Amino acid sequence: MGGVAAALAAARMGKRVIMTEETTWVGGQFTSQGVPPDEHKWIEHTGCTQSYRELRNRIRDYYRNNYPMLPASRVEPALNPGMGFVSPLCCEPRVVVNVMLDMLAPFRASGHVQIHYEMVPTAVEMVGHDVKSVTLNHRDGTQMRITAEYVLDATELGDLLELGNIEHVVGSESKAQTGEPHALDEPNPLDQQSITTCFAIDMVPGGDFTIDKPEDYAFWRDYEADFWGAPQLSWTVSEAMTHKKLYRPLIAGPRSARVVHDLWHFRRMLYAGHFQEGAFPSDVVLMNVAALDYWLNPIVGVSAEVKKEALRGSMQLSYSYLYWIQTEAPRHDGGFGYREVRLRGDVFETDHGLAKYPYIRESRRIKAEFTILEQHVGAEARKGQEGAEKFHDSVGIGAYRLDLHPSTAPRNYVDLDSYPAQIPLGALIPVRVENFLPAGKNIGSTHITNGIYRVHPIEWNIGEVAGALAAWCLDRKLSPRQVRNTAHCLADFQRMLQTKFYMQLDWPDTHRITRAMRFGSPSAIYGGSWVMEDKNGGWKVSAERLDPTMDRPG
Repeated sequence: MGGVAAALAAARMGKRVIMTEETTWVGGQFTSQGVPPDEHKWIEHTGCTQSYRELRNRIRDYYRNNYPMLPASRVEPALNPGMGFVSPLCCEPRVVVNVMLDMLAPFRASGHVQIHYEMVPTAVEMVGHDVKSVTLNHRDGTQMRITAEYVLDATELGDLLELGNIEHVVGSESKAQTGEPHALDEPNPLDQQSITTCFAIDMVPGGDFTIDKPEDYAFWRDYEADFWGAPQLSWTVSEAMTHKKLYRPLIAGPRSARVVHDLWHFRRMLYAGHFQEGAFPSDVVLMNVAALDYWLNPIVGVSAEVKKEALRGSMQLSYSYLYWIQTEAPRHDGGFGYREVRLRGDVFETDHGLAKYPYIRESRRIKAEFTILEQHVGAEARKGQEGAEKFHDSVGIGAYRLDLHPSTAPRNYVDLDSYPAQIPLGALIPVRVENFLPAGKNIGSTHITNGIYRVHPIEWNIGEVAGALAAWCLDRKLSPRQVRNTAHCLADFQRMLQTKFYMQLDWPDTHRITRAMRFGSPSAIYGGSWVMEDKNGGWKVSAERLDPTMDRPG
């Protein structure tokens, strides 16, 4: 996502951009990984960049203009195509790809943006403190060497950091290194958030779409992590905040007794009820659930063989979970196995049936001029202080919980209350390299604060700022470090972000929140609530609840 936003920003400022993509789809976690956007509660009104809002609006318009929608659905201003409870904008990844390409289309036509697909970076040439070139291999064996005045790393794992020996951090820091209350006692580079290979399903009554028994099914059928409290292949998971057991079946029961936390309604990406009768025989659901988190091996800082086995293991876990659903899972109406559940590989246009790329929650992270710590954004760490830290060099805003999935240590969730926060420019400035910028979740955060800065709207904001900063520096013959560390240069750049890109650098006065987001986007799913109040205690707002008898928020 950050790469698309960076290319758009730089091209809008008149620069020529070469963007490379490992898969056949641009868009990262929103497309090739298939994940509906993890967003904060105020996303429909504030708290994102204008271009991110444009992306969201265009997605909704794509459905209105191209799909056979019912009139009542078509005119919904906050249309949620999938009616998934995890986000107000659950939708199909292919639609997002099309919208992103539409946004890029005029710049591709003018020659300002080139996209090269199925390219993997394999080497970075450094000259002093600058990146001179990046070499990439195509899947057909051909190579491409690219030189540019600025290089932005929007890879999912921060690949250029390792290839260029650019100072970076992997895994978990220690308390001695960061002072964070929830950091480990000792650093552990191999303690990284789990990955998930997502997949899409629908349901055809009377059908039998049982896949072949996966190669590793026996292993996953018997596997139970010590910290998890239930077999991996089950409807029971560890609740993120409390680590108590939580029962989350595929379908909770008859319509009159439906509760909102079943998996069918959690990340549903296409709601058949929005469309004319017979247009879609079934909803389409994205399976990105706790049982699919793969934590047996990390994929960064290990040998190529270990990484390859981890990626294979993640896919085998996903296949095994699907096979278990189809053959052994307890049904909501009695009996076992949903043989009518169908794997929808066409949703991702893959032969293997799963998402094009695993969902990556944690990247290599640059050693930056400024590192965002738990003490800057965490509610517990800032006890007695008002809201999140105010950054003089803010280049955007965002909000999410400090949401860390089970890790490869292995250990359970770390999920903490946090405040709506700013994005400091210092977290985008490497400690040494001059013409290189992070453009995604590889900024100067920690293992813990990564839990906020990894989500869709913030990653987009980071990428957009990186693209704009590179263009700004080229126009003014400045370095990113000079922009940040010279008061009038920083003020000019921030003013440009506000006037040209209409970015918010601080939360509106009505969002001076003194109590934390108690639950992130999934708050209503768990039947919980969050509360916000102004700094004078003058007003409070509780989150909406969901009516368990309805398909949409009540």
